[in-house]
Amino acid sequence: MMKSPKANHSQPVRGPQPAPEPPAAGPPPLLIVISAPSGGGKTTLCRELLAAAPEQITRAVTCTTRAPRAGEVEGVDYYFLDATSFLKRVQAGHFLEHATVYGNSYGTLKSEVLGKLRLGRDVLLNIDVQGAAAIRACAAAEPELKRSLVSIFLTPQSPAILEARLKRRGADAPAVIQKRLATARQEVAQWKHFDYLLISRSVAEDLRRTQAIIESEKLRSLRAAAPEF
Repeated sequence: MMKSPKANHSQPVRGPQPAPEPPAAGPPPLLIVISAPSGGGKTTLCRELLAAAPEQITRAVTCTTRAPRAGEVEGVDYYFLDATSFLKRVQAGHFLEHATVYGNSYGTLKSEVLGKLRLGRDVLLNIDVQGAAAIRACAAAEPELKRSLVSIFLTPQSPAILEARLKRRGADAPAVIQKRLATARQEVAQWKHFDYLLISRSVAEDLRRTQAIIESEKLRSLRAAAPEF
């Protein structure tokens, strides 16, 4: 009678196994500041950036003293403050930038921006040239902000194109449009204070080039770190 072969339960001997490689560190978060003259397309560009990478880029929620509009949610659309509370925060130096527009105050809290950066999220700010200047000044004294800050100035190709955009919106009287154009000339003159000048072509092209800027900035040696060998 033939005997069945014995099952071999021994395991192959293995030598020392290399330690698993640590996961690669993610790219550093950026504080992305986008400015443009009124009608220059910065709101559209910011909306497209957020839609294209909702898990990577987040907007900074700003404070305002104006009353909430229908459908606006506290902490999502704005932080709604009364005038006294807003002023106390200004005096305490809590804002990166703040301004009063048509009788209402608006401001970006330093804690709001730094909190999101420390979670690894890119923070997007859509602000005017005065606000951008205030943030540059804060960043000069704050290493964490300085390391993260990237500023982009977006402008149409000519005053005629900007005027046509403002007219197409149909939101302003002719005299108001001319006032906006005069302000735009002063704002465009500030482009040299920004890291990048983006001359608007189309929504898709503006988005593509801004995404290229963001990707390149994350690879700069002042932010990136090479692996240890």
